[in-house]
Amino acid sequence: MASVQEDTVPCDFPRFDEDRDGFSPGVFPPGFLWGAATSAFQIEGACSEDGKGPSMTDTWFNRTPRALDGTTAEVTCDSYHRYREDVRILSELGVSHYRFSLSWPRLFPDGTRDSLNPDGVRYYNSLIDELRAHNIVPFVTLYHWDMPQALMDKYRGWLNEALVGLFNDYARFCFSEFGNRVKHWVTFNEPWSEIVIGSKGILSETVGKQGKRGVYAAGRTVLKAHAAAWHTYDREFRAKQGGQVGLALSCTWGEPKDPQNADDVAAAERFFDFNVGWFAHPFFVNGDYPDVMKDYVMKRSMADGQATSCLPEFSTEEKALLKGSADFLGVNYYTARLVSTRAGRDASGPGEDMLGEDDADVHVEMNPDWPVAGLPFISIVSWGLRKVLNLVRDRYQVPLIYVTENGYHEEHKGELQYDMKDARRSCYHAAHINELRKAMTLDGVNVQGYTVWCLMDNFEWFFGHTQKMGLYHVDFTDPERKRVPKESAGFYRDVIKHNGFPDGAPHTRLVQEWWKKRAKRTTGSSE
Repeated sequence: MASVQEDTVPCDFPRFDEDRDGFSPGVFPPGFLWGAATSAFQIEGACSEDGKGPSMTDTWFNRTPRALDGTTAEVTCDSYHRYREDVRILSELGVSHYRFSLSWPRLFPDGTRDSLNPDGVRYYNSLIDELRAHNIVPFVTLYHWDMPQALMDKYRGWLNEALVGLFNDYARFCFSEFGNRVKHWVTFNEPWSEIVIGSKGILSETVGKQGKRGVYAAGRTVLKAHAAAWHTYDREFRAKQGGQVGLALSCTWGEPKDPQNADDVAAAERFFDFNVGWFAHPFFVNGDYPDVMKDYVMKRSMADGQATSCLPEFSTEEKALLKGSADFLGVNYYTARLVSTRAGRDASGPGEDMLGEDDADVHVEMNPDWPVAGLPFISIVSWGLRKVLNLVRDRYQVPLIYVTENGYHEEHKGELQYDMKDARRSCYHAAHINELRKAMTLDGVNVQGYTVWCLMDNFEWFFGHTQKMGLYHVDFTDPERKRVPKESAGFYRDVIKHNGFPDGAPHTRLVQEWWKKRAKRTTGSSE
């Protein structure tokens, strides 16, 4: 598999195709949102300070360190104490918005309104006010995988539909307390990632123990919880606050292994329905799962000797509540996969069913010609973003899209010196922004914002502090946790300042030079 680190052409990922990958200068519409993102657990620290209750992620990662480097998120970026520094660097970047998440157990330590923590409320009010004082729009996620541990202990989390009401109570409080200043709400970040991947790890003792039925049951609860929160906002807050409520999904592109093979094309479509459609189709289409998902889960359930489908049904009333209960879709895009049809059940390799290959009857693999960066399972495929944006618009009739995450992984194993010259990260974002602009100007997709993951290096779950995804470097051995800009921060600042890549701008000329090198490398030209 190709390695970006070995490549002498910063933007040569993957092999250059002029018709597909070509770059042309241009700017974005006035008012386009440029931002950066973080999540509470990954940056805040202060996990047991000022009345905060434990979350399931605190329990999993902090009580018994599980990250590859042995670190925890007890302090990480220390943003709880250093949020003003975070706002300062956001202002330095010139972003229009900042996507961050609220910690449910910092506000409700036991997950319920009765346990309201005034210190948690003060913290988020202070952060929001600081952002607004710097003319930065808060783009707030209600839930980014940090469920109060008390709800895990009492209800087994998303397996219990009591969580629908409890999440709705939490959302109602947030709308009421912060909604006079917050106009963009994301209910859930990547529920597929939390539930499916989590069933093999952090949710292994709850969702995982129930197998596929547990995975699909947890998904059903999340779908209903989102709809409940959306309707609460719609009934009680929208008229006065005038905001939007949506959700953010992990949108991995599935490229047919053989585009001329109708079976592979159909397999790629099923792959997308089982990953993205599972959580998009009910809200944007008809209040129910994609038909192909229902059909294939039923077939697999019957083949496994089950009397009923592992995929739980929605009642007529539930479908009515789900349909139309999202104002926008947040697209988190990082990578792509090659997808083909499976000859039979034995075609699956180890661990492949983590992506739903078994029920979807597809085979998923990496393309060795697509370079990878820090994480070996993240291929760099910028053109996949354009394809994703078109597909979610066409397949799920999504009227409004924000790119809520897009970022570059870079492994760093604790060497003494850290190289701030990260041209590949700048190239990565230039390539993806280029594809985003094509989707908007050439394809007519309604995208109104682009958000970099991540503002600064943070605690990247099982990878701890070894994966550096930030525009700003954080030295986690330094008690001050200083945020130091990488070269990519300056590049992104120029993109924001000019609202894209206007002809003649220095950063535009730099990208054009990168693209010329890509073309020469592909053609073998020595000119």
